[in-house]
Amino acid sequence: MMKIIHVDMDQFFAAVEQQDNPKLKGKPIAVGHDAERGVVSTANYEARRFGVHSAQSIQLAKRLCPELIIVEPHFQRYKEVSAHLHEIFHEYTDLIEPISLDEAFLDVTENKKGIELAVDIAKEIKQRIYQTTGLTASAGVSYCKFIAKIASDWRKPDGLTVIHPDRALDFISRLKVDRIWGVGPKTAEKMHHMGIFTGLDLRNTPLNQLTEEFGKMGQVFYEFSRGIDSRPVISEWERKSVSCEQTFDNNISDNSAVTIQLYHMVLNLVGRIEKNNFEGRTLTLKVKFQDFQQITRSITVDRVLRCKDDILPLAKQLIRQVEFHSHPIRLLGLCVSNHKRVNPSEPAKYTELELEFEPWPDE
Repeated sequence: MMKIIHVDMDQFFAAVEQQDNPKLKGKPIAVGHDAERGVVSTANYEARRFGVHSAQSIQLAKRLCPELIIVEPHFQRYKEVSAHLHEIFHEYTDLIEPISLDEAFLDVTENKKGIELAVDIAKEIKQRIYQTTGLTASAGVSYCKFIAKIASDWRKPDGLTVIHPDRALDFISRLKVDRIWGVGPKTAEKMHHMGIFTGLDLRNTPLNQLTEEFGKMGQVFYEFSRGIDSRPVISEWERKSVSCEQTFDNNISDNSAVTIQLYHMVLNLVGRIEKNNFEGRTLTLKVKFQDFQQITRSITVDRVLRCKDDILPLAKQLIRQVEFHSHPIRLLGLCVSNHKRVNPSEPAKYTELELEFEPWPDE
């Protein structure tokens, strides 16, 4: 049976800022860009007591907590700390799957130090992180990724939770469905309408009903509710796409403004493509309007998209498919994906896709 640890740093961006600037300790802070359209990236626990949380608008956060201190993000610094964390992880195992800068799965079934119990490894890792960075981490330990991830969030901050296989079904039974991996707000609302509120309710729902309502994810929910998750920890991650997006301080709706913003986004995207040595043949445009309605438009071509001259004409083709004069744009995003080669005889294909876009930080 596998031994999996999920390590999740506590209030990571905010904690790094407080560590680098001790004057911020004990005060409510939020990391983000203090602008009309700014969004909270991370809030520390002092700010969370006022209802401030990540993905919330900066303006709302300041209304909830008038004493809130807004700190501009320092992404390069967060990457440096994250690299140090991974040096610690590698002292125990090379089977490490990063989820983000501040969290990762570790498979310690076979570990470099020959430590028998995964909980002892988790304790050592937490101690090493604190001793070398002054930051705290929470860890979840179990036999699969699904349960280890939930366990890491169970006793935050500075928590350590172990879920033994013998306790797994009882643990899942008592979970609220919105704590189950893959269940977002809309899915949770749909489950509630179906009378599913806990892991036990989910387990008692027939598979055919779950797949009818949730498609392929229905099978995943069915297995998760039974403590089944056979996904391995994947240490070699292959980048599937390169992207960027930007929310504008003011909505844009005229041709010149949209063209200028699109041009700058293409340059930013090209820089990221070069940095990651990425090859892709599909360009996706993401548009979010002032009413928060969101659409994507994509085109696939028979060549690798590398430079401005490759990407800008396609981006202009895609934006021409969007009616924005009477429907102002709040956010634009561009993404290059798709390693696959296409048949040169096939015409360019326009499709609609759902992709993860990366924010556009100052690097």
